[in-house]
Amino acid sequence: MNVDRRHKLVRRYRVTATTVHDSQVLDDILDPDNTASDVWADSAYRSSAIEATLDEKGLKSRIHRKGRRNKPLSERETQGNKTRSKVRARVEHVFGSQSNNMGGTLVRAKARIGLKNLAYNMRRLVQLERLAAASPT
Repeated sequence: MNVDRRHKLVRRYRVTATTVHDSQVLDDILDPDNTASDVWADSAYRSSAIEATLDEKGLKSRIHRKGRRNKPLSERETQGNKTRSKVRARVEHVFGSQSNNMGGTLVRAKARIGLKNLAYNMRRLVQLERLAAASPT
């Protein structure tokens, strides 16, 4: 899922079977119309192939670092991940507000996720309009 971190609106999403790793559809959720050049994601998205793809597209990777067996993260890498987490926390509530109980077929799951994203965006738009009306111009 691609979420606008400023307004917390769902920009793009892709639903796949459980056998497809999220990182396999990264290209599908990158939004070429997004003016932000940073890509924030958890460590599951970190690979040399993804880093190369982001570099080709002129995007800056803000993907969490991950340790490996017998090679834990350095103090600097750990601190970098904490900083990244503070930014990512801004959009994590989008996932928290949506139920993970999908059930049924992939077609039904796609429809349910799409409708949840639409409903979330509508609720968020109402909040944004209220905030805009209340703030001094």
